[in-house]
Amino acid sequence: MQYRFGDRFRILPALVLVLLLALPSFAFAGHGDAAPVKKGILLVAFGSSMPQAQASFDAIDKAVKKAFPDVPVRWAYSSAIIRHKLAKEGKLIDSPVSAMSKMMDEGFTHVAVQSLHTIPGEEYCGILETVEKFEGMPKGMTKVVVGKPLLYSNDDMQKTVAAVLSSIPKERTKKDAVVLMGHGTPHPANIYYPASQYYFSKADPNIIVGTVEGTPTLDDVKAMLKKRKVKKVYLMPYMSVAGDHARNDMAGDEPDSWKSELTKAGFKCVPVLKGTAEYPAVLDIWMDHLKVAYKHLGNN
Repeated sequence: MQYRFGDRFRILPALVLVLLLALPSFAFAGHGDAAPVKKGILLVAFGSSMPQAQASFDAIDKAVKKAFPDVPVRWAYSSAIIRHKLAKEGKLIDSPVSAMSKMMDEGFTHVAVQSLHTIPGEEYCGILETVEKFEGMPKGMTKVVVGKPLLYSNDDMQKTVAAVLSSIPKERTKKDAVVLMGHGTPHPANIYYPASQYYFSKADPNIIVGTVEGTPTLDDVKAMLKKRKVKKVYLMPYMSVAGDHARNDMAGDEPDSWKSELTKAGFKCVPVLKGTAEYPAVLDIWMDHLKVAYKHLGNN
């Protein structure tokens, strides 16, 4: 079969279209070379300098590697204070920037970054601003998707309430109160703590939410406990890890700890030193967010 000169110009656009459709399975590297898609996961926690907090991180790491057995997993801490403290002890932990830079150098083209924070506050917003800059960077990554923190949507709130309720010590009775200590923040996202109180109150009026550095405060917690006329209080972290805040500010023996303050106020306190990530039902919510983020990576 012979083609006239004009036929070549009709065939050429079709050939170009075929080539373009073949491109999505590759991420272009420099100098015209095409690098195959390489997916990875970056887990970003606030971090902790306390060895006891490692139980939460181990639980998360194990769950992620079980769900994504063939995907490389990296870690980073968003807190510079925690990283510097650990560095003095000889433990080097990447920041989100350094972790992403290393992954870029290793040839990762598609990365799901999962926030292990409780609320979409300052730390989460910092992750968004940082890691998304690596998408589309020259010789950078083709696609970066950030997974939501524990509490983000109305559905998250309801699931978290159910998960926390299922994780309360079995010996606790309905007459006993459960005080959940959250971190708190000056960021507008602090509203998630009063919102949590609303959802918990609907499920169990003796579940009370407080924060270390935001609102509701310990004074608010005391007032609610007195109003409910309870005698026994279970103290539980409303944070992914049972780190410094949980072990010192919440359950410590110092005069200004929550346990000491509430004991002086006449309540019998029972600290529960487990981070929320140590409870499978709560961890599943973070895992669901990661699965959604990873799915949205696609292949191009």
